[in-house]
Amino acid sequence: MKLDISTLFLVTIYVEAILGLLLLFAWAQNTSIHAVAWWGFGHLCRAGSIVLFGMYGTAPDLVTIDLANAVLFTSYAVTWTGARVFDGRPEEPVYLVTGAVLWLLICRLPGLSDSLDLRVLLASGIIASYTWLTAFEFWRGRAEALVSRWPAIFMLFAHGALFLLRTPLVAVLPWLSTSDIYGSVWLTVLSFEALLFTISIAFILQAMAKERTELRHKTAAMIDPLTGLPNRRSFMEEAERLTERHRAHPKPVTVLLMDMDHFKSINDRFGHAVGDQVLEVFAESARQSVRSSDLVSRLGGEEFAAVLHDLSREKAFAVADRIRTSFAQAALEVDDHPIAATVSIGLAHCELEAFEFGELLAQADRALYVAKERGRNRVETASLDLYRGRDDHAGAAGTVATSARPSAA
Repeated sequence: MKLDISTLFLVTIYVEAILGLLLLFAWAQNTSIHAVAWWGFGHLCRAGSIVLFGMYGTAPDLVTIDLANAVLFTSYAVTWTGARVFDGRPEEPVYLVTGAVLWLLICRLPGLSDSLDLRVLLASGIIASYTWLTAFEFWRGRAEALVSRWPAIFMLFAHGALFLLRTPLVAVLPWLSTSDIYGSVWLTVLSFEALLFTISIAFILQAMAKERTELRHKTAAMIDPLTGLPNRRSFMEEAERLTERHRAHPKPVTVLLMDMDHFKSINDRFGHAVGDQVLEVFAESARQSVRSSDLVSRLGGEEFAAVLHDLSREKAFAVADRIRTSFAQAALEVDDHPIAATVSIGLAHCELEAFEFGELLAQADRALYVAKERGRNRVETASLDLYRGRDDHAGAAGTVATSARPSAA
């Protein structure tokens, strides 16, 4: 079969329309990602522009060239807007039509309307600008761990570069007929590349939307919705990874178990809404008191846990006491209520080359129990001899009375 420009145009129309409808259908199934709808409309606009291009010779140039290009530029602007929406940036309605308006105005200038090279250069520049802007939007959002961003960025950059090189390459590529634009070998190559690009980018954009949905579902399953901290499941999975890393590179590890004091009475006196705010205040206090490399999690209810890496026992205790004091200060008044909430903390520290995280967590829990028994609003540290063997673990119940408590507790 002869692969001429007319055949490519016809195939591209069908492909663009089908891909546009498929993207819109995908968006209808999950309307939370509005960018997919923008990208679907972008493909439909490109299909419409190619229909107008295909009428060349049977309709006025105002329709098949000027209007067709204006619709084409708008389609790329719609795709760029979708990229902005995808990463939470606002739409720019003015820029949606900027390329089309520039084209329609500049092409009316004397000397430009009769110059094919200048018109091709202008059209290529507009398409390249919108395409590179789309790639830039994805690049700006690279902090989000989406693998599919990178092929999208590469393909958009390459597609824009190819359009930008259109006019310079015309001079060195064979033209079958300078009077017949459909006889251009270069236009055939561009059309075939555009067909491959539009198929590939549609699937990549859909993959990005799907990957984000899966990532958000995974994140939601691992994050406590109230405090934004990792939940129990996330904490235990991180504990397993920590154990593996510790075996390969032993470093001191500290586990903190933290429990709000008299939290039920706070809920009873001030209501669950205020109780939730107290939990949020504690989460922020704990987050601000540890390093970014440390882990703070909400295990459930008013119970929290933290894992501190590569700290001595003394420094780990200082971190725990900083959490206690900063929370006591922050929770003196919450939502105009005199809460004066406090927290008790159990600390377990290990410097051995091998340990079981479950046992370390159990010792932190015993230290927390002692903190509650000794009056609350304090830090209690589990004894070192609790880590010397399994028999000691089973029989030890004491803690070293290293504690901190304000006089007004």
